[in-house]
Amino acid sequence: MSGNCGTGKTHIAIALGIKACLEGYKVLFTTVPLFITQLKGLKSTKSLRGFQNKLSKYDLVILDEFGYISADKEGAELLFTHISLRAGQKSTIITTNLSFDRWGEIFGDPVMTAAMTDRLTHKSYVVNMSGPSYRIKETSEVTIVPLFSLIKSSNFFI
Repeated sequence: MSGNCGTGKTHIAIALGIKACLEGYKVLFTTVPLFITQLKGLKSTKSLRGFQNKLSKYDLVILDEFGYISADKEGAELLFTHISLRAGQKSTIITTNLSFDRWGEIFGDPVMTAAMTDRLTHKSYVVNMSGPSYRIKETSEVTIVPLFSLIKSSNFFI
């Protein structure tokens, strides 16, 4: 799922994950930065193989927030490897605010970026969720109150 911030990508991904759980599927939800940090930690403790086996038991893996934080070379390679292991075998949902042509900014390697895009888009659905942010819309509907009037209010505590 790709689109602007606040368009509901995470909301929809979580809803699909919950539906899958209710249908009896095993689901993992994590953010990409957290996933990469976990993979790097497991690699340093030489327990990556056990995690690969555990990861293969999930019917659906949801990786949220791809593209919000750049990955270093090691993190990008670990992410690529683990997504590649699932490609064509198990379901993966990735939410991102970046179009495919900008994924190179995250991986820093055009060959790995092309391979990752190729694996992820083969036999998949790409959902474009561009549009205005729901959070910005909700915020603009809130009444704006000057800070001083909040401080004078008896219901305001610091």
